[in-house]
Amino acid sequence: MEIFLLMNKKPMIWFTALACLAAFICIAASPISAQPPGSIGQFGSHADIGTVLHPGGAEYDLKTGTYTLTASGENMWFKSDAFQFVWKKVSGDVALSADISFVGQGGNPHRKAVVMLRQNLDPDSVYADVALHGVGMTALQYRESTGAITQEIQSNISAPKRIRIVKRGDYVYMSLAKDTGDPQMAGGWLPIPLKGDFYVGIGLCSHDKDVVEKALFSNVKIETLSPPAGMSQPKLYSTLETVAVSSRDRQVIHIAPGRFEAPNWTRDGTSFIFNSDGHLQRLPVTGGTPQTINTDFANRCNNDHGISPDSKWIALSDNSQGDHQSLVYIVPFEGGTPRRVTQNSPSYWHGWSPDGKTLAFVGQRNGEFDIYSIPPERGEENRLTTAKGLDGGPEYSPDGKYIYFNSERTGLMQIWRMRPDGSAQEQVFSDDYNNWFPHISPDGKWMVFLTYDKTVTGHPEGKDVMLRLMSLEDKNMSDKKITVLAKLFGGQGTINVPSWSPDSLKVAFVSYQLIPEETTETKETGNP
Repeated sequence: MEIFLLMNKKPMIWFTALACLAAFICIAASPISAQPPGSIGQFGSHADIGTVLHPGGAEYDLKTGTYTLTASGENMWFKSDAFQFVWKKVSGDVALSADISFVGQGGNPHRKAVVMLRQNLDPDSVYADVALHGVGMTALQYRESTGAITQEIQSNISAPKRIRIVKRGDYVYMSLAKDTGDPQMAGGWLPIPLKGDFYVGIGLCSHDKDVVEKALFSNVKIETLSPPAGMSQPKLYSTLETVAVSSRDRQVIHIAPGRFEAPNWTRDGTSFIFNSDGHLQRLPVTGGTPQTINTDFANRCNNDHGISPDSKWIALSDNSQGDHQSLVYIVPFEGGTPRRVTQNSPSYWHGWSPDGKTLAFVGQRNGEFDIYSIPPERGEENRLTTAKGLDGGPEYSPDGKYIYFNSERTGLMQIWRMRPDGSAQEQVFSDDYNNWFPHISPDGKWMVFLTYDKTVTGHPEGKDVMLRLMSLEDKNMSDKKITVLAKLFGGQGTINVPSWSPDSLKVAFVSYQLIPEETTETKETGNP
């Protein structure tokens, strides 16, 4: 009765009391880690990027720490993207890791679930991501400038359990874990121009505008990375990659800590040969564990080596003997005792004539680096160039009509060619870069070469360089077009020797990565 009278006499007071009681009950029942308005887990917001036919969505399970994304979207490729994105705005050095699984069988084999760094929310934005595809293929994909064509580096690990993208300074790379354990370096170390504040997040694309896909992202961690401590040195990794001439897509074949260099592609297309720790290694093109080639006393091999046209011999350059300057030897293809070819040192092998009767090499004589030829049976060396400045990297064209080489006789290092007897020396093209090591495709249609900035002296390691491609089919030299095949961190050891696939479709090379120790990272937990 008293309550009734109170309600009857002072209804406004009563309703106010009930509202306060309800609010108190709601607050008491809410979890302590209630999300700010609009947020989702560790991230600030989500939306479809680009044009999608079916709206996507994102949900976060606070109990399990799992994000569920749904998305359509025609693609994340070419010049623009269409996908569902869940993001947080950050700056500085950062890493993002996640375990990812697709929900449901089938679907487009190219559907993508990604961890991403993105400059802005425009569909044509600069970005880098590690993308897990529906078929298990995993790649570091990136767009270097607004509206540019997307490119990728495909990992040699399929369907990893955990994927991770890392930004250190101007560089981005991917780490993967095949099974349990922490992700390991898997490729990349590319300069991607993410400036000021940018977005870090997870995303999904169905790769079919008419279909909606679903994926789960669990154990998600955003990590703010501290600068490397004190005098600590980054760890060096070497990665043997191939790049397709038609698509510019790159594929990781082998990655290992430490330094290896200069891959040859065997003439039957089954293996690579490269140098590491003074020895030659053989590796199947499908990857695996490299096997050391027996070179007997030659245990200080450098990165100048190659295979004879009949595949019976390997020419190598080694400085283990005498005055410990490089000499040219040949050794049986399967390994054995080297046979010395050059009498004078230093000498560095670079080319084998198509008929197998002549080797081209670089020799330093009286302080000048010039190009020489010599029979593999150890005859007299024949000097082919006499210009002031360094001449190097000689390689025969497949038809035997020319020797292509690099020369600094005009100031910058440029690509030249001459007849096998040294006559008719001519510059192939001229530009404002330093260009080294011309390699001609087996079909004679292409030339690939290594390019440094004009400010770089010599061919040092640890530089941002380009592999560039030039068509040799145009009859007029001035009409020949040059395009960028790949950008990478490398230089010395990247592509010193002939490295075309026998079918002229791909080029093998080595890129390098300098990875700070993981202990320098300040980690955020996976839950908000």
